[in-house]
Amino acid sequence: MRLSTITNWAYGATLLLTLASGTTMLMASGAEKNEREAVAQRARFDQLTSALLEDSYRQTEQARSFSITGDPTHLVAYQREKAALRSVEQRISHLRDAGATESELRALRDALHWADALTDEQEAALRAAQAGDQDTARTILFGDEYGRELDRIAAQIGKFQYMLDQRTEAAIARATATARQWRSMSEIMLGATALLFLCVLYFILKQRILHPVVRLSDVVTRLAAQDFAAIPPDISHVDEIGDMAQAIRIFRENGLERQRLEKERDADRIMQDLLSRMTQRLQGCDNSADLTGVVRRFAPEIAPGFAGRLYIYDARRNAMRQACDWLSPQWSKAEFSPSACWALRRGQTHRPSGNIIDIPCEHLGSETPAPTICMPLAAQGETIGLLYFEEPANVSADQIERSEKYLEMLAENIGLALANLRLRDALREMAMVDALTGLSNRRQFDAAIEDAVAVSSRDRSPLACLMIDIDHFKRFNDAHGHDAGDAVLRAVGNVLNESLREDGYAFRLGGEEFVLLMPHFSLDQAIDRARQVQAKIQNLRVQHGHQQLGPVTASFGLAAYPDHGRPNQLVQTADAALLRAKSQGRNQIVVATVRDDASVQV
Repeated sequence: MRLSTITNWAYGATLLLTLASGTTMLMASGAEKNEREAVAQRARFDQLTSALLEDSYRQTEQARSFSITGDPTHLVAYQREKAALRSVEQRISHLRDAGATESELRALRDALHWADALTDEQEAALRAAQAGDQDTARTILFGDEYGRELDRIAAQIGKFQYMLDQRTEAAIARATATARQWRSMSEIMLGATALLFLCVLYFILKQRILHPVVRLSDVVTRLAAQDFAAIPPDISHVDEIGDMAQAIRIFRENGLERQRLEKERDADRIMQDLLSRMTQRLQGCDNSADLTGVVRRFAPEIAPGFAGRLYIYDARRNAMRQACDWLSPQWSKAEFSPSACWALRRGQTHRPSGNIIDIPCEHLGSETPAPTICMPLAAQGETIGLLYFEEPANVSADQIERSEKYLEMLAENIGLALANLRLRDALREMAMVDALTGLSNRRQFDAAIEDAVAVSSRDRSPLACLMIDIDHFKRFNDAHGHDAGDAVLRAVGNVLNESLREDGYAFRLGGEEFVLLMPHFSLDQAIDRARQVQAKIQNLRVQHGHQQLGPVTASFGLAAYPDHGRPNQLVQTADAALLRAKSQGRNQIVVATVRDDASVQV
């Protein structure tokens, strides 16, 4: 007989034995189910009969309590219990539905009739108690006859339960024996099936192993040499050879995946180097112009194909202003309010298009844009900028996902660099600004006068310098305290700051001495400005606490280039004019001349 014939017959026999074994297992399961149902039926009978006996005891307890205490609540409870009782047939209907036989129900019906008769005695006792005859009521409810009737009811119900127990125990025993028989037959069938399966397995493995192993050996040799182009044979058998073929396919797929991951790792290393180089350049930036130059150079390399813009927040205008762009983005305005971008409003990356439907930002315009990404730049919870990108067309979702990782790192590095610049500018401003008046301090003045002198010398452009000293400032401190003196200094500083409508700079040199540096001011323009400042100071009404500090005046010394000599001597000339104004009575403007004795008083 051919091997294939033997195998086919063995397969058929195995199938039949398996079906027979399954059938016996189902029959055994059915017998066990009958056993469980018999147990459950007995539990239901116990519950229902217990409820019938409890009804009689509850009525008795309520009636006895009323006859003893006379409390009407017991009478109400008794009436409620009695009203809840149904007829005998209704009370045993649940037991009939649950499977009780007629002979069993006959015993229970007798018990219920006696319980109804007991109810009549309870009624008679309650009527006697209501009529005030407590002794008669107690004699009825606590008498020996009443107790015997209660015991008779309990005994009859016990007889009913005994009959049920006998029947259910016999049913359980039959079901248990049947289940045991079917289980034994099922075990025999399973043993025969296993034996036949082992015999068939011996012949099948002998014919199936040799040829697939030879083919798989060749593939393994090529894969060991990193030749992942070798394709394993498609062996779908569910056996060791099939598992080996599947393992070889998985090994090949892992090799291909490892090659792909190596390429991604190399690309990631390149990106990390780019990000590291960009971070180093960002750390070396001295101003926003340097930062935008670095971003414009590195952003297209870190996110190829992603056109974008860098916005920096302008606090004075409360607007996001474009600092730079790359790869010619088509959407998004050059300047917009922070509320026009959902990323800034929500404080997280916003993508208005893609798989998830979302609301487009207002700064993208009215037309439907291509997929865009808005990434807020924040430092210590404060928005300082925005990175905007436009996704390139014909790019897979995996490439977009990988690029978003680099975009987030790019946004984080730019945000940190921008925050460092802002912090550096703030520290520089703190170092260059007088904390009391808000004007630039002496250090800033030295740098500003140097730049202004250099520009005037190179371009031959006018330059004016107005030195200012508050008259009798010491009396404010002596009469009202240093806080009052500080209030006067702040008021004068505000006047000087508000006087700079054109290009110009106001400084506090120290104490009560100030200076106005006015590039491109002719002498006449400088005199007009000095008169305006003098008038505003004279009109000051400084109040400290609830007290007016009195009038405030100042002395002014004015010098201008080219009228009063070289620009590098302008400060000394104006200071000499200020000394002359103070010596001539204060509260006046003195314009310097080339000769010290030619100063003009205005």
